[in-house]
Formats: sequence, structure tokens, C-alpha cells
Amino acid sequence: MAMAAAFLILLLVVPTVYGAEHVVGGSSGWTQSVNYANWAAGETFTVGDTLLFSYGGSHRVDQVSQDDYNNCATGNALTSYTGGQNTIRLTKTGPMYFLCPSFGHCGGGMKLAVTVVAASGTPSGTPPSTTSPPTGSATPTTTPPSTDTPTTTSPPPPSGVAGSFGNMNHLILGISLVLAPIIALMG
Repeated sequence: MAMAAAFLILLLVVPTVYGAEHVVGGSSGWTQSVNYANWAAGETFTVGDTLLFSYGGSHRVDQVSQDDYNNCATGNALTSYTGGQNTIRLTKTGPMYFLCPSFGHCGGGMKLAVTVVAASGTPSGTPPSTTSPPTGSATPTTTPPSTDTPTTTSPPPPSGVAGSFGNMNHLILGISLVLAPIIALMG
């Protein structure tokens, strides 16, 4: 009976601790060949989730205001990301806007708007926080780097069912941390 109760608690706790990873553009990644409005419409973005941008050397990612997003204005980025792969944690509810600042790319459709919703169990009075810095080899910068030198990138991680198991190590760690004390108490 205690084991069943512990498993139930685990099932309730793990999803709130570990958010989903959204591979922006799916298997195509951050590229001009994706309709990002359609891609985002099929996703639910929740506080705690991450956006994974994977892209080639001719692209970058700028987080921008709604006005800059609507007008494809590329000179006022809130945060710029470079390096070919960036993970951005969604830490507050509301809209977020991203675009590729390379000439003509935003106008060609390479822009993404997401609306982040509260995670179930997140108190509605939780004060908003800022977006965390990206992970990976890139660091945010306010000055766009030169695009003369191409960067090499690894292929984007799998999407779909295979991609949904990308955080399996985190799940196993979470299960271990919950079950170890319970087993120790029972033994």
C-alpha cells in the first residue's frame, strides 16, 4: 500500500518538476522552410518547458518585443543568441517573441510567437521572472556577431515520440530520488 501511494505521489510531482522540451521547427529546426505559426499552434508552452533552437551559421535567434516581432525590426533585441543551438527556459506566463535577424529572414517567415501558460499547480499569484540565459555553447549578446564565419552544428535532436523521451535520464533520476527513501523506510 505504501509503495502504491509513493508511486502516485511520484506521478504527480515529476511532471511539475521537469518541463517539456520543444524543438523549435521540429526535425527541420530553426530554418526558413518552417511555418512557425502552424508549428506553434500544435504545441502547448508551459512555465518550466524549454525551447530548443537548432540552426545553421546563417541564422541567429533574437528575443524581441511584440512590436519588433510584428514589424520584423531587428535592431532592438531583448536578447540575442548565437552558436547554432540554444535552450531557452520558459519561466513566466505570457507571450514571447523570437525572430532571425539575418537580412530578409524574418520577412520570409522566420519568426516565432509563443504564449506561455502556467503549469498546473503553479500559484496564480506567482510573480513573473525573467527568461533564463541559454544553455549550450552560445551566450546571449546584445551585439550581433559577424556572419562571415559559418558555424558547425550537430543535427537537431529527434522530435516526436523519440524526442519526448529525451529527458528520460531526468525522469529516472527523479524516480530514484523519490523511491530510494521509501524503500529504505520499508526495508
